[in-house]
Amino acid sequence: MMNVIRCDEQEYLVWKWRPAGQEANSTTRENSIRYGSSLRVKDGEVAVFVYKQKDGTMQDYIEGPYDDIIKTANFPVLSSIVGLAFGGESPFQAEIYFINLAGNVQIKFGIPYFDVFDPRFLDFAVPMAVRGSITFNITDYKAFIKLNRMINFTLEDFKNQVKDAVTKSIKSFVTNAPQNNGIPVLQIERKITEISDLIQERLAKEMREDFGVNLKRIDLADIEVDKESDGYRELRHITAGQQAQTIQAQTDVNIKNLQDTQAINAENVQESLRIQREEAQRAQRLQTETNFIGAHALDQQTSVLKAGAESLGSMSHVGDGGGMNAAGMMTGMVMGGAMGNQMAGMMNNLGQQMQNSMNTPPPPPTPNYMVSMNGQQSGPFNIQQLQQLAQQGQINAQTYVWKQGMSNWVMAGQVQELASLFIASTPPPPPPTL
Repeated sequence: MMNVIRCDEQEYLVWKWRPAGQEANSTTRENSIRYGSSLRVKDGEVAVFVYKQKDGTMQDYIEGPYDDIIKTANFPVLSSIVGLAFGGESPFQAEIYFINLAGNVQIKFGIPYFDVFDPRFLDFAVPMAVRGSITFNITDYKAFIKLNRMINFTLEDFKNQVKDAVTKSIKSFVTNAPQNNGIPVLQIERKITEISDLIQERLAKEMREDFGVNLKRIDLADIEVDKESDGYRELRHITAGQQAQTIQAQTDVNIKNLQDTQAINAENVQESLRIQREEAQRAQRLQTETNFIGAHALDQQTSVLKAGAESLGSMSHVGDGGGMNAAGMMTGMVMGGAMGNQMAGMMNNLGQQMQNSMNTPPPPPTPNYMVSMNGQQSGPFNIQQLQQLAQQGQINAQTYVWKQGMSNWVMAGQVQELASLFIASTPPPPPPTL
């Protein structure tokens, strides 16, 4: 009688076909297949025909969907073994297995408490427990057949083998995570996603090489730390003290850096003010020297005019007999008047220049600000330079500034004389459309 070879199981990973009424390993009848028997393979599964030969086993693989009678044309290995001598009538010996490629197998696991140590404090053991699940399937069925014995395959036994390997691998990883991955013991609960990803990368290779299956995902549901244990309490006490010391040390460093920065800024501002004072004093000296030069020039001109006047006065006595010279007197009077007018004009000009210099106040001091840009102190900058920086977008109203006399750094928008630099100009409304 011809056979109908198919798998009607609802949930399976590997299933061995046997003729109806035949128990496992009861007779050779279960492995005797006649040519012309019907083979039906659904989509998502593969039928494996295993032929035992003197030099080992050989396989034919029929992937679904497939629904046809068994022919040598469709079975390359069978054709080479049996040949055409049987004419399609005599049976041939083969074990037939159906492998589910579409289904996923999920295994839940729970690892009881085991000790984990912080590499910095090896005297304190912290108990931990891990719970979760893994999901896998078969993608490379040829590799799976090589690694697993099909004749006695049961899903429960296979699950137990996988579960034991997974438990061992996860326990080893979590135990060494503080040392190998830099994960603190007291923070390991919050690193559950990171640990899951790291374990999956490692476990996927082991599942493929040891069992021939594809690990789709691993989900750690919980890493439970025994917080009532002495090791946990001691470790928490020690690390809390160290953390407080670290925070205090960092705070001290930050305060010292701030004080140093303020001292440097104050020194820079003092230097800028000193330079401004020296420039103002220099300008005042130049103005005074200019006034002195004008007075000195006036003295020189007065001396020249005085000498000229004396020479002109002597012109009244010019003559052969040493008597009064009327013509010389008249000439001296005219020239003396001209010189007097010139001296009066010079005095008036010098007096006006001195009056102007006395009435003109010195220029007001220019405020200079230090600016915090990109985490560094820059400056000092005057108002015009700050306006250029604002127009270039390098500073804004939230930029911190400081100048001599201010108790602390403030935002530029809060300084009255700088607030106008950051007011965006609004264009007037468009003219009405005629």
